[in-house]
Amino acid sequence: MAEASNANVDGACEEKGLEGSSSEAVPPGTTISRVKLLDTMVDTFLQKLVAAGSYQRFTDCYKCFYQLQPEMTQRIYDKFITQLQASIREEISEIKEEGNLEAVLNALDKVVEEGRAHKEPAWRPSGIPEKDLHSAMAPYLLQQRDTLQRRVQKQEAENQQLAEAVLAGRRQVEELQLQIQARQQAWQALHREQRELVAVLREPE
Repeated sequence: MAEASNANVDGACEEKGLEGSSSEAVPPGTTISRVKLLDTMVDTFLQKLVAAGSYQRFTDCYKCFYQLQPEMTQRIYDKFITQLQASIREEISEIKEEGNLEAVLNALDKVVEEGRAHKEPAWRPSGIPEKDLHSAMAPYLLQQRDTLQRRVQKQEAENQQLAEAVLAGRRQVEELQLQIQARQQAWQALHREQRELVAVLREPE
């Protein structure tokens, strides 16, 4: 009876592993994300680990205890396998979090997809150093030139705005000076009129 139950347990493990692998099957040419691929690798590793540490091998290591307590041995084995899988998954999760693996793998997938979208052939050296240097540096230098031109244009526009602001300030100062002069002249004229009026009032009749 015990041998039959052991065979059933091992057979169930193998069938489960086969079902898990078939459920993960994807059509040829389908792109699988590296995060999903990593999870699949972990699942496959755990399946192989359970298969390597089968219940039959476990009972072979503890024959005396198994003969005395077969049901207890089965429960211990199940709990050991469950805790082992949970511990491994937890370690993998911590590694993924510490290394930010999901973000890194997703970024790598994005780079690969962007590379596939480019139709032009990849750069290859021609064997002529001067030509290779020119072909490699020319785009960079042109980009730097465009960047500098944009910065110069922006600076010139800012300088023009500053110059206009300075001219506007000068015009305001000139207008203020003219207003001050006009008020000063008006005050002087009023002061002369007042003195003349006082002089006339002081003259004897």
